[in-house]
Parts: sequence; structure tokens; C-alpha cells
Amino acid sequence: MKINYSTMTEHLGSSAVREILKITQGKDIISLAGGLPAEDFFPVEAVREAYSRALAGETSALQYGLTEGYIPLREQVAARLTRQGIPTDISEMLLTTGSQQAIDLLCKILLDPGDAVLVEAPTYMAALQVMNSYQADIHIVQSDESGMLPDHLEEQLRTHRPKLLYAVPTFNNPSGATWSKERREQVVSLCRRYGVLILEDNPYGEITFDETPDAYPFSLAAIDRSCGEDSCVVYTGTFSKIVAPALRTGWIIGPAELIRVVAKAKQAADLHSSTIDQRALYELLRVFDLEGHIRLISREYHSRMKQLSAELSSRGWEDAKFEEPRGGMFLWLKLSTAINTTGLLPFAVEQGVAFVPGEVFYSAKPVKNAMRLNFTHTPPELVPLAVQRLEKAISQYSQSLETTLMPTLE
Repeated sequence: MKINYSTMTEHLGSSAVREILKITQGKDIISLAGGLPAEDFFPVEAVREAYSRALAGETSALQYGLTEGYIPLREQVAARLTRQGIPTDISEMLLTTGSQQAIDLLCKILLDPGDAVLVEAPTYMAALQVMNSYQADIHIVQSDESGMLPDHLEEQLRTHRPKLLYAVPTFNNPSGATWSKERREQVVSLCRRYGVLILEDNPYGEITFDETPDAYPFSLAAIDRSCGEDSCVVYTGTFSKIVAPALRTGWIIGPAELIRVVAKAKQAADLHSSTIDQRALYELLRVFDLEGHIRLISREYHSRMKQLSAELSSRGWEDAKFEEPRGGMFLWLKLSTAINTTGLLPFAVEQGVAFVPGEVFYSAKPVKNAMRLNFTHTPPELVPLAVQRLEKAISQYSQSLETTLMPTLE
């Protein structure tokens, strides 16, 4: 039978990370590709006990629930966000199946084919997947180490009149970069002036390597809400990186009117996210020292990042460049411009190491000599071997280029 797919399916791309994970399954490959937290630090016993409490005499934990999410958990999340400078009422919040669903639901209710969206370059590849699936017209805003360039942003706002600006301003995926406070204020001010919604995606922001009291970066949402007028920032986060991905619980906050429309879209998608997972997460947060746990994993991830940084620096690869991130899960490595990391990947897999090629993080004009390296999941004792394998792959790839370019002798 011939299946007649919708036009939308023509714009569905596959995830480069998922495809790489398929390649590495069942093989002796050290993967620096996935955005995976360290399993050694999952609070397994605390989670087990939380599920037991959620099920103790509570048959409603296995029943259908509210589309917006379990009210006590929403109250907990709202209280945490308020302490972080984002005053939030539960009427402005909806719990989602991970923050990925939040991106999809917002794009679903906002974007018609051809609508303009502004993004950074590079940016989160799965967000680009979502936008492309809704046939958005994606435009890049030029950036430097401090964030989006205000002059170019204003030019893009005037030229394209976008429906949405998408950004990961804190410990960006994939680059690890963090916007300055001044640049955040300028971006919020410009988007408020032009009436453009910002989707601030913040899955990594709490994993900061600086433990000073004021180290937590001001979110765009906090800056926006301090203006005391109608909000232009929609904010999404997740428990996937700070508790465990399998709980699949994230949140989206924004104006109450917008959240009501998001709720309708979610009803059409899955009615509501898992009731039992939400109840267990509520029970976990009620007694678990989440802030202490975040400090614990942040210290460990900082140590792992420093180890990867040291290993890369010790190799002395020609024209290799990277900046140590101040938090999060990723390091962005640029190699010689002669190297295309998509072409390099098969050599790396053959040597037993994997990464994500940089070009998948661009909507246009990709940088082809970069790669994203995850430093949180690989056990520290395997990092030297991973870099050694990567070095061998680079050497083999470079030799293959020389062979290809060698003139044929008559």
C-alpha cells in the first residue's frame, strides 16, 4: 500500500545525535556525542522511595491528570523559579514531557509556513528540527562571545518581522557560550520594542561551575518580568539534566493567555504528561536536597570538563581552538579549516570514538570544521583514550585528504 504522507513530513529531519547513537550501540565506542548526564550521579534510591510514596494508598497517581500538570508539582516549580528571580504563578505554567515538547507546542501554536524565526548560530539542532517541521523561515542573528549582536538583531527584527526569537543564552548547546548581562538586557529590550516573543530554552543553566552567590546568570525571563509590563519571554526548563532524563518532566511559563492556548495544543498531542512521574517528582522534591544535588553534579562536571580541556590542549593540534564553558554539558571544538568533521566522523567511529559534527547546529552557512563534545557522560578514566582515538582519526582523515589531492602520475 502506498502511504500518502502530509507535506509536513517532507520537512521532518532526523536527529544527528540519535543516528550517531544507533551507530555506536553494541560497539566498543566511547561516545562524546550524546547530551547525556552522568548515570553514576542519578539519585536512584531517592527516586525509588519517591515512587513508593507516590503509590502508597494513592490510586489517583495512576489516573488521568490535568493537562497543565499536577498542581503541587507546579507550585514547587513556581516557587523555585520565583527564588531564581522569575516570579511565577501556576496559571502561567504548564508541565511538559521534557522541554523538547515545550519547544514543539509553542512553535505549533505560533508558526505558519513561511513565518520568520530568529536564532543564534550555532544553536540547538532539535529546535531547528521543530522549526523546520513547521516550515518556518529561519534567520541567523550574528553573535560574539557575549551573545547576539544588538545592531544585527535590530536589523533582522526590522527586515523579517519574526514571530519568534529562539535562544539558549546560558551554557549554549552546542557552543557552551553564555551571554553577558548587558547583552541579555539589550535583546529583551529590542524584542519588547518590536513585539517579538522570545523562547528562552534553559536546560543547563543551573549546572554552573562558579559557586559564588551571584554566579547564576540573570535569565531573559527575569529581566523581562522586572520590567513590570506584558511579558515577551516564554521560558522553558527541565528536570532531565538536574535529576534524570527518564522522568521526562519539563515546564513552560509565559503569559496566562498563551499558556491556555499551549494547553489546548497539548491536549491534542498527549492529553497530559505522565501522572505517576509528576507525583513521584513532587515526592522527591518534597524531601530531597535538590540544590545540594545540583552543586554535587556541577562540581563533578566541572572536573570532567577540565580533564577533557587538558587532554585536548596537550595534543597541540594545528589550528585547534576551544573555550572552556562556564557550565553546562558541552565543549565546542574547532579544528583546522581543512577538516570537515562530518567527513571525519566515520574515521572516528572506526577508531572507537564518536562526536557530533558541527554543521548540524546551523540553519544555513554551517561551520564545517567544528564538533560538539559532551564531557558529562564519559567516565573520567576513559577520556584520555577517547582523545587518543580522536587524534588517530584526525591523522587518518588528514592522510586520506592528502591521498585524494595527490596528483596522478602519468
